[in-house]
Amino acid sequence: MELDPQMKAILDTIAAAGGKPFNALTPAEARAAIKLMAQVFGGAAEQMAKVDDRRIPGPAGEIPVRIYTPEGAAAKGVLVYFHGGGWVIGDIGTHDDVCRSLAKGAGCVVVSVDYRLAPEHKFPAGPEDCYAAVKWVAQNATALGVDANRIAVGGDSAGGNLAAVIAQMARDRGGPKIAFQLLIYPATDWSKESASQREFTQDGYILSRGDMVWFYDHYMTSAADKTNPYFSPACAKSLAGLPPAFVLTAAIDPLRDEGEAYAEALRKAGVAVTAKRYPGVCHGFIMMGAKLDTGKQALADCCAELKKSISR
Repeated sequence: MELDPQMKAILDTIAAAGGKPFNALTPAEARAAIKLMAQVFGGAAEQMAKVDDRRIPGPAGEIPVRIYTPEGAAAKGVLVYFHGGGWVIGDIGTHDDVCRSLAKGAGCVVVSVDYRLAPEHKFPAGPEDCYAAVKWVAQNATALGVDANRIAVGGDSAGGNLAAVIAQMARDRGGPKIAFQLLIYPATDWSKESASQREFTQDGYILSRGDMVWFYDHYMTSAADKTNPYFSPACAKSLAGLPPAFVLTAAIDPLRDEGEAYAEALRKAGVAVTAKRYPGVCHGFIMMGAKLDTGKQALADCCAELKKSISR
């Protein structure tokens, strides 16, 4: 593995601080760890015209959301964003910088969703919350100042999984219309082991195969979930009719190959796809833009793709 020098410096900082792999922590400890990582490696928050914290109706109670409206946003596009964290950790706060950067760079409104987490709320609680949030955005588009025909879904890691799942749910359930998928190093297939899952078993590189086992074990209700397309979107009988996608992967990441395989499967199903692998960086790198030039570039690429798709 040839690490980007800035990525190596980040990993060295984590190691020097005594950082433990997620699989050695309790969910509560892991939640505290990702909050600390976001604080240490996050950047200066982009200024917004308005940031609004709200609670919207969900399938099992209210869902917290944070709505970002950038300065001078003439476009009517909206990105519904699902944070990463293995369905177990992360929240609106840990991904505040990312959402602000996407809103400003793409010139679109971003609605960040604080869906229910495992193990307190196992599959399919998270996807159903996320789908409810997208329906709410579509139903309240006028009040939000956005176009219901320009809704994108996006997320990183587990959030990328949720974005892919919600695109399928919207297709299967007759709406709402999704215009674009932003899939940032997504988890797409737990039904089989990819080459990169076998390659990246060593702790110390943000995410390992062992971490993924830990996350999935907390998230799964039963082993049968592995082949459910709303759990492993790559297991869908068909990917036809899904919205265009940008699939971003990291070179040093157990999720790399399944993300790239999902992009290729979308392409074969007739979906317009742009896929890009970022060299020398590990899973989670997009959250480290303040310390990592490749993270800044990836965010800029995401914004460019969003502009083309929903902000034109």
